[in-house]
Amino acid sequence: MKKSLLTSALAVTLLVSACGPNNNSSSAGSSGGGSTCASRAYENIGGPISLVDHTGAPVTQEDYKGKETLVYFGFTNCPDVCPFTLSVVGAAMDLLPADVEKPRTLLISVDPEQDTPEALAQYVESNGFPDELIGLTGTPEAIKAAADEFKTSYKRIDAPDSTMGYTMDHLSILYLMDKDWKLKTFFTSEAAPKDVAGCITELADN
Repeated sequence: MKKSLLTSALAVTLLVSACGPNNNSSSAGSSGGGSTCASRAYENIGGPISLVDHTGAPVTQEDYKGKETLVYFGFTNCPDVCPFTLSVVGAAMDLLPADVEKPRTLLISVDPEQDTPEALAQYVESNGFPDELIGLTGTPEAIKAAADEFKTSYKRIDAPDSTMGYTMDHLSILYLMDKDWKLKTFFTSEAAPKDVAGCITELADN
């Protein structure tokens, strides 16, 4: 996917400071000096959401407090980066130590026209995705409000030769929220499963 939708200097900071395979991967899973996992806990990223889950139930951020949550903005017809990122999360969950609780994962659709609760319900069952993957959708206004809270962006791109006639260009950032719905860290699409698992382990109970 394109990454040309950065709308603020903060978003640029998010992109360039991500924990990925080109960084020192040993620091991602340790609590020693040089670790950058905790340094990505921006207070102004993440906030209220008011959406509908893949069962059709209305939800807000209050429904997801009490357990750590990974949040990802994408869409079910995304050809590559979305399924890849969700597969990375699924693999990362398998790498977590037995004494570290696995976060749930939320996929917030940026394509409400196609991503009905029924479409999301089928998508979240895909093999390789995290076991506790929950799909969220809503009105275009509600999704835009949620994206703004997470300082992320997306837009519709015409694609006349595609089945839908368009695609969605969006940032690929995975946010780790704590039990109080506050950002603990984030990852870009370059993060490997060991990076994601390492940061979740390092920041456990912090």
